Amino acid sequence: MRTNRVLLAAAAVTAFALTGCGGGGGDGAGAGRIPTAADGTASTGTGRTTAGGGNSGGGNDEVAAYVEAKRAWVTCLRENHIDAPDPDANGQVELGDARTLKKNPVFVKASEKCSPLNPPVPAEIERRLAPRLTPEQIKTQFAYAECMQKHGAPDFPDPEADGNVYGDVQWDSTTAAAKQAARTCAPIIGDPVEQGPGKG
Repeated sequence: MRTNRVLLAAAAVTAFALTGCGGGGGDGAGAGRIPTAADGTASTGTGRTTAGGGNSGGGNDEVAAYVEAKRAWVTCLRENHIDAPDPDANGQVELGDARTLKKNPVFVKASEKCSPLNPPVPAEIERRLAPRLTPEQIKTQFAYAECMQKHGAPDFPDPEADGNVYGDVQWDSTTAAAKQAARTCAPIIGDPVEQGPGKG
């Protein structure tokens, strides 16, 4: 079983992942993700790369430590010729268009070098970023999770009461049963029925 950092959100149920260029922390994609058998996450659909993110500052020691770690990551990027802005109070770093950055060899090299400094997003930040779902969207999230669990992915995560999933979530999307469950349940969230190989 592999570990996925996922943030479940019906606001993006039809999109697949566009991972951020930030590096090892896996927090480049921001909020608005749903675990799928295709890749474990789905994109916000913005096409812009951010590291961390959110609207409100302050908070507990975990958040403060996260923001400081993001500052160290930004410093590393700057030392490697990337003009990265300071992180905001929740560690958000706006880097620009992800597709453009991935074609920039200077950024790719800097990102790889600085990746060990890029921390994972704390659950508290995920909660701050989580979209407010409508009752119908929340119902969809629960229906999808129930379908997945009943059709071959019993370890698929249950959403919380607000329809989102927070923190490190483990579920195995690589089994034949899980892939079949994804095909069976795809219509619930509007995903294509034929999905690629899982790497959850």
